[in-house]
Amino acid sequence: MSSTWLTTFGIQEAQLIANNCPTLFTFGLIIASSIVLLCFAVSRVNRFCADSEFEQARGCGSPRRLQYKWPLALDLVIEAFRITAEKQTLQWFVKIFEKTGTTFEQHALGVRSINTVEPDNIESILSTQFSADLEAAYGLGSRSPTFAPLLGDGIFTQEAAPWKHSREMLRPLFSLNRAHIFTQVEEHTEYLVNCIPTGEYVDLQPLFFRFTFDTTTFLLFGKSMNSLQATFERDVSNPGDARFSEAFRRAQDFLFRRGRLGGLYWLIGGKEFRRQCSIVHEFIDQAVQEALSVKYHEDTAADVHSFLDALIQQTRDPKVLRDQLLNVMLAGRDTTAYCLTWTFRLLAQHRDVLEKLRQEIGSSVGLGMGSKLPDRNDLKKMKYLNLVFKEVLRLYPSVPANSRTALKTNALPTGGGPNGTRPVMIRKGEAVGYSVYVMHRLKKLYGEDADSFRPERWKPDLGNAVDFKDIGWGYLPFNGGPRVCLGQEFVLLEAGFVAVRILQKFRSFELGPKDRNAVVGTEHQEVTLVLSSTNGCWVKAIE
Repeated sequence: MSSTWLTTFGIQEAQLIANNCPTLFTFGLIIASSIVLLCFAVSRVNRFCADSEFEQARGCGSPRRLQYKWPLALDLVIEAFRITAEKQTLQWFVKIFEKTGTTFEQHALGVRSINTVEPDNIESILSTQFSADLEAAYGLGSRSPTFAPLLGDGIFTQEAAPWKHSREMLRPLFSLNRAHIFTQVEEHTEYLVNCIPTGEYVDLQPLFFRFTFDTTTFLLFGKSMNSLQATFERDVSNPGDARFSEAFRRAQDFLFRRGRLGGLYWLIGGKEFRRQCSIVHEFIDQAVQEALSVKYHEDTAADVHSFLDALIQQTRDPKVLRDQLLNVMLAGRDTTAYCLTWTFRLLAQHRDVLEKLRQEIGSSVGLGMGSKLPDRNDLKKMKYLNLVFKEVLRLYPSVPANSRTALKTNALPTGGGPNGTRPVMIRKGEAVGYSVYVMHRLKKLYGEDADSFRPERWKPDLGNAVDFKDIGWGYLPFNGGPRVCLGQEFVLLEAGFVAVRILQKFRSFELGPKDRNAVVGTEHQEVTLVLSSTNGCWVKAIE
């Protein structure tokens, strides 16, 4: 047998195999595809049977469905982007819930989710079915990867054991060095008041932000950035704080837009987002490195003067320190600033409330800048001041909307069936959105004037007052359950002191022309992770 014959035979066999390969490949592809489709069909049937069994066992019913016209609810998606651009997102939420009721089902882009403003359901999500371990019914969904580029791995992005550890680590810090911190609040408040001109319009919102930036940086780092002092003295030699503040604001805007896309959060980001995060991180990292350097050279357990000092005693990892500080700064800086912004917008619109509040301040600590500085006890005794803040936070809660993702199939207690009284099944992996902003405007909870600013609704001796003891989960200005805000007491104390000092000096405020005739709840609102006024707080102060 010659080598030429062998070669020829090999070529012929190779050609035969090659000619048959397409047929074999196609047949194999059909078989594989059939198996995949069969497995998918079986999985869907099994899930359907399991869901039906679960619904029957729990007595679940279907909630009302949000209606749409285009496939995949694309008309609603487009409408959401348009409404967001018009700064009317939360007002749109209110209108949707007025049509659907307090709990509804939506199918957007082929994904089912449930939205609710029913207090019992929100309690179930945040408290009843909450657990710090991995058996919790609800989790944060894609929050961690969505927020990680800015906030890293901190208390707002963590779950289960890491969250529990952060909570236990941070809780004692809010009672740290209270007397010294309150002194700082007093000092920076004086700069704030001096930055408000008499008889001309000024935007209070950026002033409130500089104030909370100063007090929060002292709380976190043990030293203030003194941005208000620089504003008062017109010192522009250190623009770092302004650069940080703007980067922090813009990065938060990216986070909000990423959060609205759920699992598709990665579609929003890019070079500009990374640049803003980098500016924020550089600012925090510098403070962390300074503190670590001091601790290293002193080589001693120095007195704890700040959050950072206390955290360094537990870890010296710069990344861990930065992440936790940023998470606390997000709450400490923004919550108080926005609360004050909405408070003075509302006081400028409601002269009767302003006059009552000044009367209480006058009878308690006096009026005029030479009057007594209010202390903690004075602020706690000012009942009408507390009613005002309670009403401000009802209408403009710091975190107006939020969501959770089911970690296992479970049920909300109400919202299903023809009357909306039966439980609603939530499948594993499905999201449940809830809006405190909308819930705080429910007429069944707060009466027919729920959209109005009326602090007296909280006064217990009035016939039409809200029964605060029974309102329960119908009022959540600082979240609820185990993840309730750790710093809520400090927020109210700080905001109360600022409000009193400003009102001791100024007897009235006139809202700017752009918002003078705006009805409460119809103004342009900036919704990021928190709720701010798009137009700020332009007022004319009168002594």
